[in-house]
Amino acid sequence: MDFTVNKYNTLLKSLADQNYTFQTFDEFITAPSPRSIILRHDVDLLPYNSLAFAKIQAENNISGTYYFRAVPESWNEEVILEIFDLGHEIGYHYECLTTCNGDLKKGIKDFEDNLTALRKLVPVSTICMHGSPMSKHDSKDLWKTYDYKNYDIIAEPYFDVDFEKVFYLTDTGRRWDGHKVSVRDRVKTSFNETFHSTDNIINVIDTLPDTIMFTFHPQRWNDNRLLWTKELISQNTKNIVKKYFFVQK
Repeated sequence: MDFTVNKYNTLLKSLADQNYTFQTFDEFITAPSPRSIILRHDVDLLPYNSLAFAKIQAENNISGTYYFRAVPESWNEEVILEIFDLGHEIGYHYECLTTCNGDLKKGIKDFEDNLTALRKLVPVSTICMHGSPMSKHDSKDLWKTYDYKNYDIIAEPYFDVDFEKVFYLTDTGRRWDGHKVSVRDRVKTSFNETFHSTDNIINVIDTLPDTIMFTFHPQRWNDNRLLWTKELISQNTKNIVKKYFFVQK
């Protein structure tokens, strides 16, 4: 079975065996290793799933980056603090133009308020856009008017990573080739490798590029068969809707 915590464990150990340096996004921006893995986690839902990932990584002396949304289904202060205490980076998963219906002034105020609230808990140096695929608003457009670096933010993945040099793998759509049905989690890249399953990645682990950013949505990874099946059906349905009604051809 794919997208189980057990399968995630296998992937993590396979990567570790290849002598990559695991870096948080902050570390990668400030002091990039020539052979590195950036483990990015978008905590969209079920924050305790993310905590389980964070514990597995900590047990293996690996650090990752966790982006929390400012909504009740993601923002769990107990989980945020525990993940941070495990040695991981915490960032803000902003969706300000979606929540503010495209209003730029309200959007930047929303960004400021939520960033301030998160920084009262933990240090925050990086941010990352939440795609909100069913919304007509792209929150990255906020930065056509404003500059996130004015808020002591050093980087945002969609703006500050050269994906011609950094291989990007995301489990968007609960598949590793989810870019085909993704509305906004897409990057411009010259890499031709594509994978569908986690096993596809593991089977060629020794041929992967030197620098890779993985994006995980931990709510999609479950050992419980009921939750696993529920997520499978939910994501497959969403993928069909996104493909035919939201994805730009």
